[in-house]
Amino acid sequence: MRTIVLIIGLVAASAFVYKWRYRILNMVLAIGFLRKIAVQLSMSSPSIRSLFTQTNTNV
Repeated sequence: MRTIVLIIGLVAASAFVYKWRYRILNMVLAIGFLRKIAVQLSMSSPSIRSLFTQTNTNV
């Protein structure tokens, strides 16, 4: 019984986060040090870093 309640709670929490994901993301990124951590984490990924640091040679 406890497992079923836990699974239902996780599904409900996931649905809430999915529905309000952009609002939650905007609230989190409005806090300066959390935004700084998010940028540092994303820039440590080579694929994301290459997207932002590409040089356009066709200009």
